[in-house]
Amino acid sequence: MKVLFIGGTGTISMAITRRLAAQGHTVYLLNRGSRTAELPENVTVLQGDINDEAAVQKLTGGMEFDAVGEFIGFVPAQVQRDVRLFSGKMRQYLYISSASAYQKPAADSVITESTPLANPYWQYSRDKIACEAYLMEEYRKNGFPVTVVRPSHTYDERSVPLGVHGKMGSWQVVKRIMEGKPVIIHGDGTSHWTITHNSDFAKAYTGLVGNIHAIGQAYHITSDERVTWNQIYQCIADAVGRPLKAVHIASEFLAAVSDYDFTGSLIGDKACSVIFDNTKIKRAVPDFTAAVRADQGIRQTVEHILAHPELQTEDPEFDAWCDKVIAAYENLKGALQA
Repeated sequence: MKVLFIGGTGTISMAITRRLAAQGHTVYLLNRGSRTAELPENVTVLQGDINDEAAVQKLTGGMEFDAVGEFIGFVPAQVQRDVRLFSGKMRQYLYISSASAYQKPAADSVITESTPLANPYWQYSRDKIACEAYLMEEYRKNGFPVTVVRPSHTYDERSVPLGVHGKMGSWQVVKRIMEGKPVIIHGDGTSHWTITHNSDFAKAYTGLVGNIHAIGQAYHITSDERVTWNQIYQCIADAVGRPLKAVHIASEFLAAVSDYDFTGSLIGDKACSVIFDNTKIKRAVPDFTAAVRADQGIRQTVEHILAHPELQTEDPEFDAWCDKVIAAYENLKGALQA
């Protein structure tokens, strides 16, 4: 197959790019040229800005594709642009949405693709819902061949999965654990969550590419394994060989005392216990099984980060914020216990 990815080198998309290339498909990436050194030799990069429609038309020329995958479309204007650029030039358009679009608070902890899409807490999720609505309307009215894919918390070798972190990623939390400092876990840490390694996600996604039964359909792709946030953080601590010093703080409090978007990312997503029913994606891709267990994937990621100093991005602002919040929390406990 001949496939074009818009993006193609991110947390989710890099694993898909590598898998399709290994299977012998012709893969093109339309992006600004990041992480090109990590790509297989048989992947072609069309370096450019997807927002420059005239330039993209020149880059792609008269090319036609079996599938176009959009990984960096966050607002309706971006998918509307894609419809203009690629209508009639491909057989399938795969849009990466988000499982955070599902109803919050959930009426049922078991999530299927028929669970309503409604998230009043997070603009990111509402924008994804709007993108889905536009694309499905294009499918119904004009036959636009869309397949919607909803990832939940997918991670790769560059960053450990976390609930509470700063703008610079996960390293500062790993560093705090290594230094014996306390780390913040939202809530009491016992809510269930699902993390999916990008290599597992790629198995299911590539099974949808060129799949005639996937047109006009939406699928979420996650592991079947459920872990608590306490278990996730303990896996990180075990991987670095240090004790976990957890401080549990309510998500609502964290959202109220920070400039980080914890209202969206916690209350509108990670603070909610969810169980994903993957029956639909397994019916579409019968050989899909998520094989990377949480503790194994986290250990592999930590080992990779420790071996690559360029991934160890310091975040002194978040570090200071953690110290401040934890100190205030402990002082309040002390005052109430006095």
